[in-house]
Amino acid sequence: MSNLEEKTIATEPIFDGRVIKVRVDEVVLPNGETSKREIVKHPGAVAIIAITDDEKIVLVEQYRKAMEKALVEIPAGKLEPGEKPEATAIRELEEETGYICDNMKLVTSFYTSPGFADEIVYVYEATGLKKKEDKADLDEDEFVELMEVSLEEALQFIKEQRIHDAKTMFAIQYLQLKK
Repeated sequence: MSNLEEKTIATEPIFDGRVIKVRVDEVVLPNGETSKREIVKHPGAVAIIAITDDEKIVLVEQYRKAMEKALVEIPAGKLEPGEKPEATAIRELEEETGYICDNMKLVTSFYTSPGFADEIVYVYEATGLKKKEDKADLDEDEFVELMEVSLEEALQFIKEQRIHDAKTMFAIQYLQLKK
């Protein structure tokens, strides 16, 4: 196989935000030509497939400004500097849903959009759930509605495009394959 690596020869920072950084890299292509690559840097995230003892899937509905609509999703959140993914998953599950769990198991990880972003999502399965709080401990700019649904209800949400993001669709497919 030929060498497909693109060597960076220059980097220009464009934006340094709270969640992402954007830069433009000038690269040398495998054929010797140069090109520009727009890169989104993200600290990474976790997503939690939380299953209650009566086999309900814990989901949250929240407004997603980029999509201009509310979506139903599995609980998720970004990694904090120095934080291990499992610790993030435990923290995010409790913050977004008020649940703690007996078992947190890594299912897989994946890049969300490797053509322009380095974001990686670690997907965990949480079982042995216990409700710790009456309400979630959300960030001040975070508003979510908690719901618990059956696999059949989640599949209907996909048909209706209420569930319309990759991590949650992956989670539902994962649960289907486990049956």
